[in-house]
Amino acid sequence: MGRYLLMRVAAMVPTLLLASLLIFFIIELPPGDYFENYVAELQAAGETVDPAKIEYLRREYGFDRPLMERYVVWLTNMFHGDFGYSFEHERPVADLIGSRLFFTMLLSFLTIIFTWAMAFPIAIYSATHKYSWGDYGLTFVGLLGLATPNFLLALVMMYLANVFFGVSIGGLMAPEYVGQPLSVGKVLSIAEHLIIPVIVIGTAGTAAMIRRIRANLLDELNKQYVITARAKGVPKFRALVKYPLRMSLNFFVADIGNVLPAVVSGAEVIAIVLSLETTGPLLIAALKNQDMYLAGSFLMMLAVLTVIGVLISDILLTVLDPRIRLQGRATK
Repeated sequence: MGRYLLMRVAAMVPTLLLASLLIFFIIELPPGDYFENYVAELQAAGETVDPAKIEYLRREYGFDRPLMERYVVWLTNMFHGDFGYSFEHERPVADLIGSRLFFTMLLSFLTIIFTWAMAFPIAIYSATHKYSWGDYGLTFVGLLGLATPNFLLALVMMYLANVFFGVSIGGLMAPEYVGQPLSVGKVLSIAEHLIIPVIVIGTAGTAAMIRRIRANLLDELNKQYVITARAKGVPKFRALVKYPLRMSLNFFVADIGNVLPAVVSGAEVIAIVLSLETTGPLLIAALKNQDMYLAGSFLMMLAVLTVIGVLISDILLTVLDPRIRLQGRATK
């Protein structure tokens, strides 16, 4: 195990270096840079632009240097905890992301808990009551959840909440609590505003997870070891949980590599529709405006979390399923 971990951690270094190269150069692919876009926006609005000021800013932030030199400086600064400066928001990138990270992680964790709490009982019931009316009904609901676009569901739920409950769901809290210290009223307002985002974001994930758990569990329930356990009189619940359910969760554990970056990035489109001040809209705006230090640092953070998540999922898979080995062994 120790040797395997060392090899995987060593392999993470070139992987992340390659990811940083791709991130930096893809962001640089569109013509121009942030300052050129900024000048174009000012001129379109009829405002005058001081060319000397723009040139000063370009020199100040190193945009007049060669591309590879800028990449090396950007990567070196990240190792020292300096993620650069956001030109659009006029703030350091670390401060900007940090100001939205708590609510993003809170929303993501609540969504994950909601997804798991809904998906597991429904999937187990569907698999153990195959082709029953309950199975057909839950299958229909699951397919409906997969087919409904999240942004459309968000708009419908915002309308229903406003019409039937008189609640205006937009943002992460009521306007009077923005910038105020934490209080009971602020906590209740945040909880009220998080209900619809959690349901909307979790719906598609719940539906997809139900289908996958049901399919894998059905496959395990038809295997010989389950039939033998039942023939020996093993209680139904134990015969279900001890091995079949455990073996059917391989994909669930393997998906941790996608869960970790999702916790930080949040649901970008839904966050825009519901006006949530999370990190997702921040990333989209940074890519749109070529705010390269903000966009590049954020994407690099997601790459690091993805690599770490994949490593964690590989290790957990060996614990969950004894048939999986971290290293192959020679066979005769």
